[in-house]
Amino acid sequence: QVQLVESGGGLVQAGGSLRLSCAASGHTFSNYIAAWFRQAPGKEREFVTAISAYGLTTGFADSVKGRFTISRDSAKNTVALQMNSLKPEDTAVYYCAAGGSAVFDSPKTETSYEYWGQGTQVTVSS
Repeated sequence: QVQLVESGGGLVQAGGSLRLSCAASGHTFSNYIAAWFRQAPGKEREFVTAISAYGLTTGFADSVKGRFTISRDSAKNTVALQMNSLKPEDTAVYYCAAGGSAVFDSPKTETSYEYWGQGTQVTVSS
């Protein structure tokens, strides 16, 4: 029903910034919970940040608090991840996810999300 496509990944130096975008097609998803997860090589996929329907509430992993922000633009049907003060440990494939079957109760769990993008690589050099 909903297709998600991430963009904006790339190579940056430590301390730099990147802005990732997740574009949805098929349906509007402003009423869906949306999130970003990331997965580094050899590691489990981990929660980064989430935003509730209509952007009323957000949540962040402790590792990115104060550095990353999540936002959504209902008119453009997109969700963005602004990443500042990047560190080498932020290097990972970043995935956008969306879910329409639950309220903002378990935003950190992958099972809350029905739709996933293909991922975009973020590499931070030291």
